[in-house]
Amino acid sequence: MKEIRHKSVVPYYGAAVVLILYALLFPLYRIGDYLLFLGAGCVVFFALRKAFPGKVEHVKIPVTTGDTDTDALLREGETAVSEMTKLLDTIKGKAVREKIFAIIEVTDKIFKDVIEDPTDYKQVRRFADFYLPTTMKLLHAYDRFARSGTDGEHIDATLARIEDALDQIHASYLKQYDALFKNQALDIETDIIVLESMLKKEGLTGSDFN
Repeated sequence: MKEIRHKSVVPYYGAAVVLILYALLFPLYRIGDYLLFLGAGCVVFFALRKAFPGKVEHVKIPVTTGDTDTDALLREGETAVSEMTKLLDTIKGKAVREKIFAIIEVTDKIFKDVIEDPTDYKQVRRFADFYLPTTMKLLHAYDRFARSGTDGEHIDATLARIEDALDQIHASYLKQYDALFKNQALDIETDIIVLESMLKKEGLTGSDFN
């Protein structure tokens, strides 16, 4: 996150008003008069700047990898997470909100995985193309039905069906995320086997290791 400070215009306008009033009410003939004139403006300016420090805006800086396709995929992920978060703000009900929040968390992790391991691009791309659109469609449908403000057989049944589906979606997303570590796990297992073989060859395993 990048912090951007926006200065308030109140100190500038306030100081200007005081200087205008001072010039109208008091003489400006001598150097001392001008010093008092400027001093009054400075006092008011700094007093107002302390009282009105302005606003601080936190801007999210997009993560870039240098690869066009990967960066485009990351932007898709950010858009999806942002859209789901907005839906989360409008949907009522603690239980369903918790389910959606859990999906948002794992979705964010899946997309960000390509930053650490670019070789997972195809898997994440497939997730974005096949799994995520259906999830977004269901969440939008839930939001639309929930905001209808009426009870009915079809509305209640659809809401309940989507709520049940959210549990399955979360579980499948967790499996998708775990699958992204398969290659890394295999690499680590290979490294361990090679290391154990080297240690055994050198007689440094078990009781021989001193």
